[in-house]
Amino acid sequence: MAEPGLEALVANRTLSPEMAATLAVAASERRSLLVFAVPRLAGKTTVMLAALGHAPEGTPIHELSAGSGTGLGIPDPPDGGYLVMHEIAQAPMPHYLWGGPVRRVFEALRGGGLSLAVTLHAGGFEEAFSIILEQNEVPAADASLIDYAVHIRTLGPDWRAPTRRVVAELHEVTGVSDGHVGASLLHRWDEATDRFETVGEPSLLAHHSELLARRAGDFRRGQEQ
Repeated sequence: MAEPGLEALVANRTLSPEMAATLAVAASERRSLLVFAVPRLAGKTTVMLAALGHAPEGTPIHELSAGSGTGLGIPDPPDGGYLVMHEIAQAPMPHYLWGGPVRRVFEALRGGGLSLAVTLHAGGFEEAFSIILEQNEVPAADASLIDYAVHIRTLGPDWRAPTRRVVAELHEVTGVSDGHVGASLLHRWDEATDRFETVGEPSLLAHHSELLARRAGDFRRGQEQ
């Protein structure tokens, strides 16, 4: 079964039209994405792949794996594609990477010829980057090559059968200060009112302000149909 696209995720209120527009335009520019949540089955991969569906046509997608040897499947020379790291985690699964392999993936981003789409288990932006910076010892300058970070929450009494999934926060990474990766909050979900809010503008996509507004309108009209 095919993964749902951003349109479907807007329709089921996983994310807002504005969030979807930010992710779609970011992927169209091959910006690097991090998607994180605490429980399994939160839809991290679903959101990641929905965003990648808006990458330019023909963009190479490289699913990284320890089974591909020390190179992990990273193309050499870089081909302008996306490196897909399905999970930063310690687990006996070839698509789950940890430690040295994670550092190699981030090193591959330095020249600008590749982008990254990655997921991990974390309950917030600081925890997510602590896993990258401290537990995997990725240099802060490399970690800051991630452009957008998406935090997903699941709702309902049982994480194994969530009643709903929501993108709780969408951050834009702003750089490194004192060894820490900083971020600007762009969008959030207010639990008390069950409303999505836009609280910031994406500086990395500032030259696409009209496109962002148009794409948000497209997603909104699709939701109303």
